[in-house]
Amino acid sequence: MARKTKEAANGEAIIIKKYANRRLYNTSSSSYITLDDLAGMVRENIEFQVLDAKTGDDITHSILTQIIMDEEANGGQMLPVSFLRELIGMYGNSMQAMMPSYLEASMENFRQNQAKIREVFEKGLSASPLAAIHETNMAMMRAATGAFIPGAKGAGDRAARRGDNDGGASKDEIAALREQMAAMQKKLDELGK
Repeated sequence: MARKTKEAANGEAIIIKKYANRRLYNTSSSSYITLDDLAGMVRENIEFQVLDAKTGDDITHSILTQIIMDEEANGGQMLPVSFLRELIGMYGNSMQAMMPSYLEASMENFRQNQAKIREVFEKGLSASPLAAIHETNMAMMRAATGAFIPGAKGAGDRAARRGDNDGGASKDEIAALREQMAAMQKKLDELGK
């Protein structure tokens, strides 16, 4: 695997040379590396630039595309066929020039949302608004079952197992559940803004 070097520490891009024999050479660590090593460098946010050793052309784009193709071929499929078809359809389209900036903005937005989602999972699903809504929905279903079908077989047993001592729900409990639902809906509306 590629070692972190002084160039990476300074924020400078590491120069990788690609030779005609398809070998990749890390000029910073003076070692040959693989596409897997480059993928690891991307995951570690290590900046690099891949240059054709003969011409000096920047071929970073094609190498990164090749890494994506290898990942997709090795079972790590992330790009749905429909997305790929749409993407291919954009080539030659009047929207092609706009796509790179749009995709970059979309990915940045995804990264920001990903951090928020990760934070929710780290705090635990029990603290999330969705878990609270689920619990409220389940309580309302139990209350409705008990209220509308008082003699339903097993309804009282299930309610008792969940902690309802009377096997049904009183009007006060239903009103409290409705208030909780309204409060949660208000929170969801605020989160959606």
